[in-house]
Amino acid sequence: MTKRRIGGSTGWRSPLRPMSDPGWSRQEPTWRAARPQIIADALKRASARPSGNWYVVAASREIRPGRPFGRTVAGVELVLWRAESGRLAAGPGACPHLGAPLCDSVVESGRLICHWHGLGLTERGMPGWEPYPVYDDGVLVWVRLDSAGGEEPLERPCLPKRPDPAASVDAVTTLVGACEPEDVIANRLDPWHGAWFHPYAFTRLTVVEEPDPAVNGDRFLVDVAYRVGPRAGVPVRAAFSAPEPRTLVMHIVDGEGETSAVETHATPLTAPGDPNPRTAVIEAVLATSGRPGFAVARAAAPLLRPLMRRAAARLWRDDLAYAERRRLLRGQGRFPGAV
Repeated sequence: MTKRRIGGSTGWRSPLRPMSDPGWSRQEPTWRAARPQIIADALKRASARPSGNWYVVAASREIRPGRPFGRTVAGVELVLWRAESGRLAAGPGACPHLGAPLCDSVVESGRLICHWHGLGLTERGMPGWEPYPVYDDGVLVWVRLDSAGGEEPLERPCLPKRPDPAASVDAVTTLVGACEPEDVIANRLDPWHGAWFHPYAFTRLTVVEEPDPAVNGDRFLVDVAYRVGPRAGVPVRAAFSAPEPRTLVMHIVDGEGETSAVETHATPLTAPGDPNPRTAVIEAVLATSGRPGFAVARAAAPLLRPLMRRAAARLWRDDLAYAERRRLLRGQGRFPGAV
């Protein structure tokens, strides 16, 4: 396939393009192209890839020095904390003495001190309280749970390719839905729904390449325009791929923001097999641009992050409804895409 530069030219040029709006119902239908077997096969291949038992827990910024952070992942109660130096530790969320919630404890001099009876814990652990391997990639924090994952452990999580941190702005959004991780990943492996289900965000969406492991590394290639108001948009070409069972990554490969990435991580909160599953969607947007003015955006990152999170949350409120509906139909044996 010949690479097509989207809006490429010399000198400065606005990324906005005029976009005629034929009306939502007059779009080209995508249901014939969105064949259930393609999505199911892509999901099956993603599910077979190793995760090394690593789970995304939270944004790196959420775990601050001196303040414990609690979350339940795959039915395992966790506590994470940082020393003043930034060193990160993770372990079981219940005190080994009498079960106090360690997320309500105090961090002093790098130790986690239980607020019930003063038991002090460190990342070295103690009999009856063994710490978990933890990894901070600078944007997200991961914890390895070998008992929950049941795979061959890996030393580090399978990290997607990212833009240069020194030239990008990142924002992390977390929402929770009544579904399983596979329902979240299946949503992302259906790019055809974008302009129909999110018409306020996307238009002119065309899948130009479908996954073929022997040809394109098992990715979707999509042309789409991000809406900026009702009559303008920013056209890009994006690649979607699943590097491990609970992660789907979108990279902009051509157009404005080239090399920017959106990582969608589906973290199970309930234990495997729970009849009422809940999954956290933890999505990291890593935006970059070669435009000289992007340095201003980086300087304004604290102001931009809430706007980026708000936009991601709006999309995921819709997409979690999609994922929850898929889970409901699967549970009733009525899902048309079942294989």
